[in-house]
Amino acid sequence: MSSSIKTVLGALALAGAFEGNASAQETKVGIGISGWTGFAPLTLAKEAGIYKANGLDVTIRKIPQKDRHLAIASGDIQCAATTVETWIVWNTNGIPTTQLFKMDQGMGSDGIVARPAINKVTDLKGKTVAASAPGTNPHFTLAWILKKNGLSLKDVKLVTLEPAAAATAFVAGTSDLDAAVTYEPYLSLVRDKPESGKLIADSLQYPMVFDTFGCTPKFIKENPKAAKALADSYFQAIDLIAKDKQKAFTIMGADVKQTAEQFEKSQSKIKWADREANKKFFNGEIQAFNKEAAELLLEIGVIKTAPANMDSLFDTTFLN
Repeated sequence: MSSSIKTVLGALALAGAFEGNASAQETKVGIGISGWTGFAPLTLAKEAGIYKANGLDVTIRKIPQKDRHLAIASGDIQCAATTVETWIVWNTNGIPTTQLFKMDQGMGSDGIVARPAINKVTDLKGKTVAASAPGTNPHFTLAWILKKNGLSLKDVKLVTLEPAAAATAFVAGTSDLDAAVTYEPYLSLVRDKPESGKLIADSLQYPMVFDTFGCTPKFIKENPKAAKALADSYFQAIDLIAKDKQKAFTIMGADVKQTAEQFEKSQSKIKWADREANKKFFNGEIQAFNKEAAELLLEIGVIKTAPANMDSLFDTTFLN
């Protein structure tokens, strides 16, 4: 064998060994999300190679919010994205989880759509309303907005439908629904077909939809560098959105079957949370919300007791 061939083969072997070592160093992480527009930066971080560059081997699974805690409990996933009040429910029901960073806030991206004859929230009394199962944000959203208007879940006829199915059924007119709770990108289905109905309340009027990312305490304890890398990857994805919107919206839109233009419209009702917004949120805002949210969750019977120390539901160590 010539020396030149030996040199090439040696280089290839070295490259292979390096690649193998790099792969071995990547921490495997399973993340559970839904098709909600606000979770799209997680998909962007994966598809743009941000996770990989930060030493993570990420698998993202679409799991309905009502089932996401079961996937965590079984060990199928180690981390998830969901709304702040949901972490209260999961921890209270024996699924230990810890929030690491805030992702976004609904600014009209979530809401209640109703038939043309229904003009305001109080008109929902006695009406049939679709929302996801107890313990999910759409169910909580309905309870929250009804309470702010002097009503409760007992005042409506509740039908259990996931956000996508609820919006589709509402627009198609194939159901007896008077109203439905949904969010982007599905909310746009109704926005684009005003003859089917209209938005009567949203997360801009009622600021109570805050999405955060968290993992099991076991994963965080065993993989602190990975926990830090997950937070950094999210913030780098946010930076990418600012630097190259077309690329970012194309990637994120494809994941929810939207064009870049459609996704841009959907995300316009969302406020992404950068590092500074995170520090502000975890220094007063989440504490005030958790107190009110826990009281409502107790009232509607989703939890039987509130966590003794709700500050233990999040860890801000990895925000810097």
